[in-house]
Amino acid sequence: MPSEERYIGLDLGGTAVKAGLVSAGAVIRNASVPLKPSGSFDEIMSQICQLIDSLDPGGASGIGVGAPSVVNVAEGIVYDTQNIPSWREVDVPLGPVLKQKFRIPAYVNNDANCFVLGEKYFGKAKGYSNVVGVTIGTGLGSGLIIDNRLYSGTNCGAGEFGMVPFRDRVIEYYASGQFFTNVYGIRGEALAKRAEQGEEQALRIFSEFGRNLGEAVKTILYAVDPELIILGGSVSRSFPLYERAMRETLATFVYPRSLRRLRIEISELPNAAILGAASLCLEFGK
Repeated sequence: MPSEERYIGLDLGGTAVKAGLVSAGAVIRNASVPLKPSGSFDEIMSQICQLIDSLDPGGASGIGVGAPSVVNVAEGIVYDTQNIPSWREVDVPLGPVLKQKFRIPAYVNNDANCFVLGEKYFGKAKGYSNVVGVTIGTGLGSGLIIDNRLYSGTNCGAGEFGMVPFRDRVIEYYASGQFFTNVYGIRGEALAKRAEQGEEQALRIFSEFGRNLGEAVKTILYAVDPELIILGGSVSRSFPLYERAMRETLATFVYPRSLRRLRIEISELPNAAILGAASLCLEFGK
């Protein structure tokens, strides 16, 4: 990113909206505001616009938005935004509204797609052409870089490996934070503390999780055959607790040569959500 270029990155999280002014690959100013859970369309949009204004965005060349929903990428319209009740059953023209308000291009995409795109421009995916970014938190989301370009699919639903059937449910149920709460009735963060203290049961649960994640990675390998898989999200911080079990499961993958060429990395990108959203301007503003 040339030093004179500035972009706004906006992350529509579960409970808050985060925004940052990005220049030369770093967030130079940032701010956040709690979402009004029962706010109307106009109230939520007013919150978002005021947040961007607080960054003093003069001179910014574009706005990128990561949304936890399905997106019409071409038109910047958001659908089925579950964390904002007033947006759940309506088509939200988020991109056009921001473009009109700030008079600069505005791009909107799924937040998991933004994650992998941020890694491509600012993180560990630099120099790779085929990458899968996997966010492991309360759910399991994925974004795809194919032939050095973000691939969103026709309806921004490409790479949703978490929704692939697995056992009696779907992959997300067994290979995200849902596994700890749904199967064992404990939050992953609390279990990690017990595992780090050497508690045997906690270590066994993380090994089981690692085997589940290994099966999820196999699905990704069969479908996409990437060079690199980058893990992010809250559960990725506990990677040492389940890495061995994951890799033992991967050892049964039927194409060992492909497995030897695969790299699996943990994201270390600061302000990943904001940088990922801002990177939409670099990807689509060319």
